[in-house]
Amino acid sequence: MLHKKPQFFVFSLFILLSVCSSVSKAGDRTPVKAAYIPLADHYAGIVAYERYRNDMKFADFSIQRMKSWPLLRGFFLDGQSDLAFVMSPLAMDMYRESPTFKWVGQMHRDGNALAINDLINRHVNLAEKRIDRKPDSKVAEAYSTVKKEMGKPSQVGVPSLFATHMVVLYKYLKEHGKTLGIGTGTQEDVIAIAVAPPKAPAFIKKQNSKGIAASFEQSLPWADVVETQNFGHVAWYSKDVMPWPKGHVECIALASDDAIKNKQEAIKEVIHYIHQAGLDIEAAREEGGDAMRDIAAMVRKHIPEHNELAIIQSLRKDLDVINYKNLNVEKPGMKMIMDLAVEGGILREPIDIDAFTDASFATKITEQ
Repeated sequence: MLHKKPQFFVFSLFILLSVCSSVSKAGDRTPVKAAYIPLADHYAGIVAYERYRNDMKFADFSIQRMKSWPLLRGFFLDGQSDLAFVMSPLAMDMYRESPTFKWVGQMHRDGNALAINDLINRHVNLAEKRIDRKPDSKVAEAYSTVKKEMGKPSQVGVPSLFATHMVVLYKYLKEHGKTLGIGTGTQEDVIAIAVAPPKAPAFIKKQNSKGIAASFEQSLPWADVVETQNFGHVAWYSKDVMPWPKGHVECIALASDDAIKNKQEAIKEVIHYIHQAGLDIEAAREEGGDAMRDIAAMVRKHIPEHNELAIIQSLRKDLDVINYKNLNVEKPGMKMIMDLAVEGGILREPIDIDAFTDASFATKITEQ
């Protein structure tokens, strides 16, 4: 057995040197931490971390999953992360509270959906194929019907009362002559309440088991999770409620003023690779098969409760209900969201979008 010791020593030395080299490489780079929520909205951030973090020359990139939007808000505003991936109305409300950061890019376009439980669907009778489900008047009328049946408005779970999802719901209901209550109310047709995204499927499942009509408007793939697991139904997708060239603004990337000042090169590199990861997701959607399963595997390392089928269904190219292209800042799209949010009482007042925006982190690759 003695003759094996030199080989073992050489192997151990190789491992030690490899680890030291890796640590040294990370130590030479600038730490950049991004806070995120478990949504399809943030898949490009996860893919950038999984696929490109070791290729980065300036940034030692890390991601930290947050349990809720309020926790992410506090975490970022308290300076515990350099970047945050945040829904656009929430980001504008954060800026109104503390203008200590800038909007530096988008994480995706479109990408949320309304899911309803069986007690609402019996008044809707959704089309069998998801591609045929459009935001017509049926769900809006069903909300009024179940309100009469229950003697009060049903609840629709949204990720935050400052969510883009609130803007989409407000616009949908307004177009069909219905009203949305924010948090509470008795006169409105449906009441929006805050439900953390991972808890949304359980919310409508539990309400259904109790004989209570309920729905949620959440980012993908949560609506697909309830449909693939047979306890809810995708009613429509936000892209059809809010059509916009290249897709409506949704979750965006924020960078703290301190990070922009002191880590500009590293932040720019991270944004570049997030945009590249977005294009990787788009390419996988086109290719399908193993390419999509590879994306799903990367996502499930960080968000295991997103089952592979739901991820793949959410990213189906034929539905095209979320996209990861054209991720540079786009002020007209943000203004459209802001104006509807103010009109619907979701935001108290408008903000200065020019002051909120830093377009210097734009890339050319995202426009491919």
